[in-house]
Amino acid sequence: MTSNQNENTPMTLFSFFNLGAPEIIVLLVIGVLLFGRRLPEVGRYLGKGIVEFKKGVSGVDDETPETPADKSNEQAVKGDH
Repeated sequence: MTSNQNENTPMTLFSFFNLGAPEIIVLLVIGVLLFGRRLPEVGRYLGKGIVEFKKGVSGVDDETPETPADKSNEQAVKGDH
């Protein structure tokens, strides 16, 4: 019986794409060469984009209409405490 060593290890983003340390270093060097001085600006725009995405996702949760069943479930839960 052969056992797979990767069965118990969690899957990370880099292992999902089968990237090792040398490949990641090459990608980082290419990124620095391409973006150079604009790298902080690119990071800033990515950060703003992520924040806007999170706001949009939470806004969708806030805008979902509640059904009467949802309201009765909330009241039942509040009554239990």
